[in-house]
Amino acid sequence: MYQNYFFDFDGTLYDTYGGMVSAFVSAFENQGIKLDKIETYRLMRVESVRYCFALLKEKYPKLDEKKLHEDYHFFEKGNQELAEPFDFAGKVLETIQTSGGQSFLLTHRDESAKEILKRDGLLEYFKDFVTADDNFKRKPDPESLDYLLDKHQIDRKTAVMVGDRTLDVDAGHNAGIAGILFDPDGLIKADSCRPEQQIKTLKELIG
Repeated sequence: MYQNYFFDFDGTLYDTYGGMVSAFVSAFENQGIKLDKIETYRLMRVESVRYCFALLKEKYPKLDEKKLHEDYHFFEKGNQELAEPFDFAGKVLETIQTSGGQSFLLTHRDESAKEILKRDGLLEYFKDFVTADDNFKRKPDPESLDYLLDKHQIDRKTAVMVGDRTLDVDAGHNAGIAGILFDPDGLIKADSCRPEQQIKTLKELIG
């Protein structure tokens, strides 16, 4: 085991994609565009929500982009109660803590990530957090990771970034630490990012 774990939130600790996909599809339906949920999910997993917006805005240039984003965030916020931690998430965080390790949250989501963790009794396992509200450069830029590593004087050889997309692993590597790719449904081609480990369940983090 590593000693210091930096966790992504969406798709890594929590299965939030159902709510995100539903919100995304609903936002486009409000402007008369019907999207396939399965394909939308695949694009979000492999790329990002931001990528999906850019791709479809290019395909449908007459869409009201501001309204799309407003509608998406409105619907997504309403779906947050559907967010559930992946199997073993709590056990993994507890094991890291009881074995003398530390966990950090590093997410593109806003402060709502912390609210969801608190709701489920998981907030206490985290030493520190970086969310979208901190306005760091987005992963794979290492700025947010570097901030936490330096702030807590962490030996980079003891640290690992855990996430469900290649950009998470790339962020870890760009910060000089290891990367673990969590890929529960086998959608990600990891050749480009070369994670130190690729896992299908969070339980694999603790053996």
